[in-house]
Parts: sequence; structure tokens; C-alpha cells
Amino acid sequence: MASSLSPLSSDSASRRGGWITFPFITGTMAGLTLAAGGWVSNLIVYLIQEFNVKSIDAAQVSNVINGSTSFFPVIGAIIADSFLGSFPVISVSSFISLLGISLLALTATLGSLKPQPCVIGSELCQPTTKLQLAILYTSLTLASIGLGGTRFTLATIGANQFDKPKNQSTFFNWFFFTFYVASVASATVIVYVEDNVGWKWGFALCAIANLIGLAIFLSGTRFYRFDKPQGSPFIGLARVIVATTRKRNLQISSDESKDYYYGHGGVTDVVAATPSKSFRLLNRAAQKIEGDIKPDGSILKPWRLCTVQQVEDFKTLVRILPLWSSSIFLGTPIAVQSSLTILQALSMDRHLGPHFKIPAGSILVVVLISCALFLAVIDRFLCPMWQKLIGRFPTPLQRIGLGHVLNVLSMAVSALVESKRLKIAKDHQLQDQPGAITPMLALWLFPQLVLVGVGEAFHFPGQVALYYQEFPVSLRSTSTAMISLIIGISFYLSTGLIDFVRRVTSWLPDNINNGKLENVYWMFVVVGVVNFGYYLVCANLYKYQNVSDADSSDDK
Repeated sequence: MASSLSPLSSDSASRRGGWITFPFITGTMAGLTLAAGGWVSNLIVYLIQEFNVKSIDAAQVSNVINGSTSFFPVIGAIIADSFLGSFPVISVSSFISLLGISLLALTATLGSLKPQPCVIGSELCQPTTKLQLAILYTSLTLASIGLGGTRFTLATIGANQFDKPKNQSTFFNWFFFTFYVASVASATVIVYVEDNVGWKWGFALCAIANLIGLAIFLSGTRFYRFDKPQGSPFIGLARVIVATTRKRNLQISSDESKDYYYGHGGVTDVVAATPSKSFRLLNRAAQKIEGDIKPDGSILKPWRLCTVQQVEDFKTLVRILPLWSSSIFLGTPIAVQSSLTILQALSMDRHLGPHFKIPAGSILVVVLISCALFLAVIDRFLCPMWQKLIGRFPTPLQRIGLGHVLNVLSMAVSALVESKRLKIAKDHQLQDQPGAITPMLALWLFPQLVLVGVGEAFHFPGQVALYYQEFPVSLRSTSTAMISLIIGISFYLSTGLIDFVRRVTSWLPDNINNGKLENVYWMFVVVGVVNFGYYLVCANLYKYQNVSDADSSDDK
């Protein structure tokens, strides 16, 4: 009976996946992003206004939270790849996020869970109790873990629904388009509700959006193509290092057919090429010697012998690591700018007309709008135009390189705008007046944010596509989380850099009208130029493993 059912099950599984899953994946992304953006975007303002946290300290807390929400996806991806698969990780993480946001809503609703507000014009404020801080940070931790477990694992389960790299690339473009559109909605509508109606109502909307996103995801269960975890791939990679070390004195063989181990029975689940000549010293890990193999052909000593595929997978990671590292200092200036721009907005004239005032937490929506719009422009106009002129779509490395250039330009514009803002503040003698508003429209911040958004439209999807297509198949979930790891490291690094700058210079006092924030931006211009040079070297030395072949085969 079991055998009679297996063809039906196989046929049913083969019909899963494809574009029918797209509404469920993107609908889930929209709901969860609405929920997350509503509290992340306005966190600095919430901490300053409701918990009496000083401005630079609030920015530092926000950086840590942003770093955590970007670092946790790596843990989620490892769990998905190694043990549970993407579906359970997304489901559980969505529920954890719902718990965290609900608890955060309670801190805004119950007066006993937050301190009394500061008296206007006074620097004396009621301190926050340990219980209040414990509940606040517990809610932020739960919400961060939940957000981290879904953000890029959703990208993986979505890409897994397609077989052709071209379809996967199109999916990534529209996945990020949905992400940015939902982020715009949360950073405008929900943040406006928080600032003008009440924090409790804004956080309640976040919880409802989270719940809807979870419901949409579960409703598409019967259409998904599920990935099956094969155990931890990182153990196999660690075995390559250990086996290479233990066989360091072994002479490397040139007989690729007889002396190397390809798997039990001579084949593996992933077709491996012959051992490559790059990083030849690692080939020792797959070279057979007496006592390595059982009579049935399986490995006798797992930490002395690996398959050729495992060795080649490890080499792939080694090759791509320099490119990946160059993106850390691409993300760090963006992380610094995202928090400091909110502080700039708080000290500028945010009025649009006599009756509307832009919420400070919504100023970053300019990045999201410009990125979302330019993603559509890239997908519908620039990529087809590029293909007509060059004969193929722009490569991921080309897109990332353009992102580097635009990021440096954004930092330069940021420095120029801040210089103008400080000059106006000095002319009106506002340096020694905490909380004073500089008579300069916050609209001056828009050009630098537009450049960041357009740059993200190039380099974020480019990086995700590069890692997804170049990483070993066993590390697909981890591959899409690599961009998240970059963002996480960037936010943590930005926190350390801001703290360092505050210790050794007078550029970043609590009252930024009395500081020299433009010097921070000029510093990142220099860092960006040097990092772009490093990226060009890495990109020129890198040889695609899968992208070019995939593109050519897909165009047939």
C-alpha cells in the first residue's frame, strides 16, 4: 500500500512550488515587515520620549537592536539548513515576534511599565526602574529574535520554489520590492499613528500585522516545496580543515579517478567535479589512504577523509569570503547614517506646510521609497536595456560595485548638508541650547537618503543573488542570510565606532548642534573609497562558479 501511494506523493510534491507560492511568500513578508518596521523605525524616538534615554545613547541602543535583528537570521538559517528546514523556523519565529511586539505594546499602555516624562525645558528626569528596563529589553529581545528568524529565511523558502536562476533573480527583485514598500507603509502610517494618536495604538497595529502575516504564511502550506535539512553542513566543512591538517605531510596525488573519495558507491547527492587545482592543499582531505574506507566503500574515519564535494564546497566559501568582507564597510556607513539622520531630523524644521510635521522616525522612509522605485526601474528598464547592449544581464558583482560608488557619494552629500546645518545653527547661536530646532528644512536630508536607497537597490539584491547562486547547495539558507550577517556586523561595528569617536573626539556630544557630525561623514567617505578599491581587487580576482553558466543555460 505504501508503494502504491509513493508515486502519488511524488507527483504531488512535483507540482508544488512555482509562482503560485509567490502571493503567500510576499504576503507574509508584507505583514511581518509592517509589524517590524512600525517599532524599529521609531525606536529612537520612543526611547527618548517615553523612557528618558539621551539622544546618542538611544541611537546606540537602536544600532544594537538593528544589529541583533540582522545577526539572528544567521542562526535561523543554520537551524533551517541543519535541522528543521525553513518552514518551521519561519512559523516559530513569527510567533515569537508576535509575543515580543505584544509585550512592547504593554510598555506603552501601562503607566507602571515606563517612567514619568521629563519636565519640558528641564534636564531632570525620573530614572527608569530595573523592572521597567527588564520588561522593555525582554520585549525588544523577543521581537528581534522573531524578526531575525523570518527576514532572510523567507527569501530562501521563496527562492527554493523555483528551479531556474532567472526566475530566482526575478523573485529576489520583487521580494525586496515588497519588503521596501511594506517598510515605507510602516515607517509612515504606523509611525504617524505612534506620534500623533498614541504609542499603544501604533504597537497594536504592529501586532495585528504580525498576526496577519503568520496566518498568510500558514495558509499557503499545501503549495510550498519544502526543503529537507541534511544535517549540519558546517560539520562537513570543519572536517575538511581537520582532515587537511592531519594529512598535511601527504603528497598530493594527480590520479583524480582512483585516489580521491567521491562518496559511497562513487557518487554523492550533489554531482562533484574533479578536485580543482586552486587551494590544492585542501585536496588532501579527500585523498584516500589505507584505513580510511570500510569494505563497503563508506568512510571509516570521518575526521580523516571527506568527499571531493565537501572539499570543493569549502573552497567556494574561501573564494567568496574576501568579497563578502568588502561589504562590511559598505554597510557600516549606512548603519551610522540611519541612526544619526534621525537625530539630525529631530533638530531640524520638519514641517511640510502649516499643519503637517514629518515624524522623525519616518525620515528614513525616503531610503525605502527610492530603493523600491529603483528596484522596479532596474528590473523593468535597466536590466533589459543592459541585456540589449551587452548581450546579458548585469552580473551581481557589477550591481554591487555600483552600490559602493553610490554609497560613497551619499556620505559626501551627508557631510555637505551637515556642514550647512551646523553653520545655520551657529549663526542663530543654538550651540548651547539642547533641543533647539535649527531653522533649516529637513528636506535637505532627502538627497543623501535617495542616494542610499538607489545604492541599496543595486547592491542588496546583487549580494543575495551572488551568495545564493555561488554558495554550496547545502548552505542555501545560510547564503541568503550572509547579507543579514553583513548588516548585523555593520550595526555592531557602527556602535563601536560611534563610541570610539565620542571617546577620542568632541564630534558627537548629546547636543549635536554643538558637535562636528560632518567630520564623521567625511571619515566614512575616506573609508568608502579605500574599501571600494579593495572590492575592485577582490571582484577582479573572483571567478564565478555558477552564475555565468546558469545565465547562459537559462537563456536557451
